[in-house]
Amino acid sequence: MRWLEIRRHSLTKKGAARGRGSHLSERGVALARAVGLELGAFGYVVTSASPRAIETAVAMGYAVDDAIEMPSGYVSGEVAHHEQWSWSQPYVRYAELIKSGGGLAAVAQAHRAMWTDAVESVPDGTGVLVISHGGCIEPALVFCLPEADHASWGAPFGHCDGARLDFDNGRFTNVRLCRAPTPSD
Repeated sequence: MRWLEIRRHSLTKKGAARGRGSHLSERGVALARAVGLELGAFGYVVTSASPRAIETAVAMGYAVDDAIEMPSGYVSGEVAHHEQWSWSQPYVRYAELIKSGGGLAAVAQAHRAMWTDAVESVPDGTGVLVISHGGCIEPALVFCLPEADHASWGAPFGHCDGARLDFDNGRFTNVRLCRAPTPSD
C-alpha cells in the first residue's frame, strides 16, 4: 500500500513584507519545522508553484521534487475566497457543491488526478507529500472519499493542517485528518 500526505502551506508574512507569492513568516518557518519533524520520509514531494508552498516543504526538511500549478477551489459563483470558514459543516457543504457538477467538481477532480499520478509514481510501501492551499485541499478530499462521514471532519484546514490518505488498488481508501499544533506567538 502507498499513501499521500497533503498539507496546507504554513503561515505567511503580512502587510508590506508579504511580497509576491506570500513568503513564509518566521513563525511559519517554525511551525513547518515542527510539523516536518513528525512526518517521516517520503518517496516524492510535490508542491504548488507558489513560494509559500515550496518554502513550507523546505522548512519541513524536504527537498521539492516538483512544483506545479494547482487550480484554486475558490470558484466564481460557487465558493468565495475563504468562504469555507463561515460554513458550520464545511465538508458536507463541499460534498453538496461537488454533487452539483459545477466548476468546483472539476477542480476537485483535477486535484484527485494530480494526487493519484503522484502516489502511483512511488513504489509500494512509500508515501508522497503534497503541499497545497486551503480551499482546494478540502473539496479534493471529499471528491476522493465521497462516501466518508464528512460531518465528522470538523473545520477547514489551518496552516500546516492536512490529511493522510491510504492508496490501494488504484484508489484512495481511508483518510486521517492531521491538525498542526497551534503556533505560539
